Amino acid sequence: MLNKFPKPHLFAAVGIALVASAGFIFSPARNAEANKATALPEPASIAPDLGTVTDPIQDPIQDPIQDPGESAIYPPDSIRLENSQTKDTVKTASTVNTTNSEQESEENPENWNAVRVKRGDTLTHVFARAGYTTKQLFQVIGDNKSNKALTRLYPGETVEFVDDGTGAPLKIRIKRNRLETFIVYRNDEGLYQSKTTRITPEITTAYAEGNISSSLFLAGKAAGLDESLIMNLASIFGWDIDFVLDIRSGDRFSLVYEELSVNGEKIGNGKILAASFTNRNKTHKAVLYKNRDGRESYYAPDGGSMKGAFLRSPIEFARISSHFSLKRKHPVLHKIRAHKGTDYAASRGTPIRATGDGKIILAGRKSGYGKTVILQHGHKYTTLYAHMHKYGKGIKTGKRVKQGQIIGYVGSTGLATGPHLHYEFRVNGRHKNPVTVSLPKARSIPRSEIADFRNQTAGYLSKLDSLAKSSQLALNP
Repeated sequence: MLNKFPKPHLFAAVGIALVASAGFIFSPARNAEANKATALPEPASIAPDLGTVTDPIQDPIQDPIQDPGESAIYPPDSIRLENSQTKDTVKTASTVNTTNSEQESEENPENWNAVRVKRGDTLTHVFARAGYTTKQLFQVIGDNKSNKALTRLYPGETVEFVDDGTGAPLKIRIKRNRLETFIVYRNDEGLYQSKTTRITPEITTAYAEGNISSSLFLAGKAAGLDESLIMNLASIFGWDIDFVLDIRSGDRFSLVYEELSVNGEKIGNGKILAASFTNRNKTHKAVLYKNRDGRESYYAPDGGSMKGAFLRSPIEFARISSHFSLKRKHPVLHKIRAHKGTDYAASRGTPIRATGDGKIILAGRKSGYGKTVILQHGHKYTTLYAHMHKYGKGIKTGKRVKQGQIIGYVGSTGLATGPHLHYEFRVNGRHKNPVTVSLPKARSIPRSEIADFRNQTAGYLSKLDSLAKSSQLALNP
């Protein structure tokens, strides 16, 4: 296990500031330096960073229902882009040369009456401002489940209407993001139905690298990466590197990733295809592989899994406020007693994630622990999450959860002086230090797929290495 930071208090202060301002933190304190280069394109199919929408508006007329095939919410990296067209592209910091992507044809925008959704609005309010009645709203929604996705609205969205000339809506659309538009329209039989139109973007690959002086977030920004890519980079290496404790000035990273554009304009980033991260002079590499079942995951160049059976931390980038100790003065009881877990200080409501797949053996109050969740991971491991403010959706005793699933939110229930998560890790019933315990790895590439793995990933790894060398030569001629 890597050593902890030599200046925990300074680190904590820097960490809290960066979490508050950018949602991402990491280590000491100087300036960040990074460089960005170019790469060749590769086929791929993932959506750009489309932003996050908040505060869904619940309509009192119809409960908002999302059709499974036409999801009304599109967070980053959630859209699958099939048959994406990839062109050869050379990109520098000042120029982007791309070919226009095909788009769905749509009506003249001048025919659309736009109504902006405000906080507190219902679909009834939106229809009224567009000049339509509640009866007409019911006719539009009808019994079609797909149409009910229209009731899932967010402040800031725009709902657009086309009138049929008699005072009734002919078409209604919501641009969910820059690639997808949800449309409800009246067919020839006078019934309303819905569809989602999708623009297929051009996908190219790009290369970026950075040297960390103060934080991964700042170095990533200096390299031209957005928050989503930075978070994904940390997630890939999160099983080998503790980004709360292990990051040092002088660490460096490089990655080959997707860029998406429409009509020559970049609209976002896609997946990381290959990446390297050097932490305290130890280099870790990862490459994306899609197996024969169509599932994608990151692996080491030799086929070993980058994914651990357990996440190192249940909260992303939180500050450790109290370490595992057999002799600690309890802050509430003021007695010396063993602290058989690790406390993560975080603001109330911060999501808590299951560190591994497992079964919930307790979701309820547990004496001084307050609101608690205990997970059983096979026969050998159990994890405990205490002092929660509230439980995650569907979290009940007896249910099963997946690694990374939100099981609750940080609070201060039970014997707690302030909002934090108390996390315990047990092996065969014995408490282990969550920070230093040796965690098992997930399965590697099966022998039957090794050849396919090498064929699929060799190009990405070669580009990562060659571009890194070219960049070094450019910096040190």
